[in-house]
Amino acid sequence: MKFNFFIITFIKILILTLCTALVYADTKIIVASTTSTYDTGLLEVINSKFYDKYNIRVQVLSLGTGQAIRTAKDGNAEILLVHHKASELEFMNNGFGVERSEIMYNDYILVGPKEDNTKCISVQEKLKQIHDNKFLFISRGDDSGTHRKETEMWLKSNLEINDNLDWYLSVGQGMGSTLLITNEKKGYTLSDRSTWIAFNYKNNLKIVCENLPPLFNQYGIILVNQNLNNNLNFNNAKKYFEWFKTNEVKEIINNFKVNDKQLFYYNYNQ
Repeated sequence: MKFNFFIITFIKILILTLCTALVYADTKIIVASTTSTYDTGLLEVINSKFYDKYNIRVQVLSLGTGQAIRTAKDGNAEILLVHHKASELEFMNNGFGVERSEIMYNDYILVGPKEDNTKCISVQEKLKQIHDNKFLFISRGDDSGTHRKETEMWLKSNLEINDNLDWYLSVGQGMGSTLLITNEKKGYTLSDRSTWIAFNYKNNLKIVCENLPPLFNQYGIILVNQNLNNNLNFNNAKKYFEWFKTNEVKEIINNFKVNDKQLFYYNYNQ
């Protein structure tokens, strides 16, 4: 009898665990997003407020834009929050996304050694200076939105870049790690401003180029097509997507600061 009691108890616990897992799965969505929105802590604040309001949990996959898009294409995320417009539009045009909105922005900056006192007249001129003098440049090399932006800027400057150059180091890392390497080696890199502000190990670096049109950095949010995976929690993802358009999220984003500095600027237009 005692043995039967333990079996029955085990079965009850197993059923309870499975039911709990099913309920949890039904109230969870996955957001594939960039490292900048995650590492700065912005998504933690947004997702906590969303859970308080809707009792829906949000799991964040912190990835480069390219990897985040591939994850969504494979049907492994309900929401994309990334920052490379051309890639986002391609994603939408190929039917992977149902709806897309531009939601917030910041900008990119070129950072380099503190000893660099040359005035930045243009991004193209600064990159040409780095190229011609073979100054060490650290590239994320991870197919992120920042990496794609960097590649575009070299092309627009009519400068050929490849991983075989001695002065061009492709590290295949996120923004924080790339900045850490750049600081240690006193090189140059492209960073989004939000990660730069939140980054604490930059004693050898400073901003050498900023506030120029090519450095604008727009973020888009995409509701992924539910047909990619029958297990996608589309209805709850739709709530999340629509919630991003509200004044509540606008206030969260515009009031989110690190070291007393605003990191992102809300710009959704209906």
